Order: sequence, then C-alpha cells, then structure tokens
Amino acid sequence: MTSWVQAIGRRTIVRVNHLLDLFAFIGRISGLLFRLHRTGRRIILQFTSEQIFFTAIEALPIVIFVALITGSMIVIQLTRQFSTVEGRYILGELIVILIVRELGPLFTALIVILRTAVAVTIETSYMSVLGEIEALEMQGIDPIHVICLPRLIGITVAILCLFFVFDMVAILGGYAVAWTVTGVPVENFLEELGKALSQTDITVGIVKGIFFGFIITGTSLYRGFHAEKSFTEIPQEASKAAIDCLMYCVSINVIISVIFYL
Repeated sequence: MTSWVQAIGRRTIVRVNHLLDLFAFIGRISGLLFRLHRTGRRIILQFTSEQIFFTAIEALPIVIFVALITGSMIVIQLTRQFSTVEGRYILGELIVILIVRELGPLFTALIVILRTAVAVTIETSYMSVLGEIEALEMQGIDPIHVICLPRLIGITVAILCLFFVFDMVAILGGYAVAWTVTGVPVENFLEELGKALSQTDITVGIVKGIFFGFIITGTSLYRGFHAEKSFTEIPQEASKAAIDCLMYCVSINVIISVIFYL
C-alpha cells in the first residue's frame, strides 16, 4: 500500500513540475509578443506566413471534409427529431451547442494536433539532436524569438481561421447535404440558427482558439527542445506531444465551457 502511495506521489510531483515548466516556457514565448525586436522582423514575418500556410491553407481539404461529414450527420439526425415548427428553435440551439461550442473547436484542434503539432515536434527535435539550436545560441540568436514566436503566432491565427471555416462548412454544408432528406426550408433553418447563436458563442470560440493555439504550440516546442540525446527520442517526443496536446485541449475546452455557460 505504501509503495502505491509513493508511486502516485512521485508521478504527481513529476507531472506538476512538467506543467509548471511548460507554463513557464509558454509564458516566455508569449512575453515576446509585447516586446518585438526591430531586427529580424522580415524573417519572423516569413516564418509566420509559412506556418499559417502549412497549418491553415494546406489543412483546408481535411477540415472541410470532416466538417461536411460531421455537419451532415448532426443535421440529419436532429431535423428528424425536431421537424415540427415548435422544435425548430430547439434544433438551432442544439446545432449551436454541438457544432459551434463543442465539436467544432475539438475537431479542429485534433486536426491541427495530428498535422502541425507532430510536425513541429519532429522538426525541433531534429534541430535539438543535430545541435542547430546550440549553433543559433552561439551566434547570439535567441531560438525562442526565431523558432518559437513565428510558430506561436502562425498556429494560433490558423486555428482561429479554421474554427470559422469548420463551423460554416459544418452548418451550411451539412444542411445542404441533408436538405434532400430533411425538407426544412433554408430560411427557417438560418433564422432559428441566428436566434440561437449569441455573442457569447463567438467570444468563446475566439478564447478557445487562442488557448488551443498557445497550448498546442508550447507543448510541441517544449517536447521538441527536450530531445537532445539521440534520434530514437524523436518519435517518442512526437507521440508524447500529440497525447499531451489532446489532453490539454480537452481539459481547456471543458473549463472554458463551464466558465461561460454554467
């Protein structure tokens, strides 16, 4: 019994220390947003643009496909249950709750984790193992400013844009696909949806996007920087980064929803 308690205590301490180090790392990157250097802005802008292109533009086909399938299934199921006039307002509320508030942010974050977080972790892991980060430091270049800041800005902006795309495609595209089955007039559908959608829902989406962007970027970079010994650590760190990002995003999603809606 004592050994189990000790093991749980050790794992808890290790996990808490990991979270504190991660938050400190994210805080260090975030601090650069408020004191941008005049030198190197062109490089930062170029890296940020490339990150937005990779995370948002190249991921659009996947996001649109997942959003279309998700929206179609939800709209078909809900319109069958709430096809009466009295049930259409409930239909709008449920679509906002399921797509805009919960599934949209989570599915978008999952796609970004599988594509971008893993890629960033692998890239920075190779840089750590090959000594490229140390080489930058020896030249007087801050790796946090050159490597981390563009990815933080790029991934966060990309997630916010993908949230909007996912919600629009899931709702409008899902209804367009399900229209042949439901027979609900589009003007009534959009009207009830507009009544159910509030300013709070838009604010929550923006807040979730910012938090998801920060935690995904920070976790993937943190894991990548800690692969310092051999190439065999790279797949391990990439796997840990993906799992950590998913757990943190789910936890943040629940916490934000509880704060705003309870």
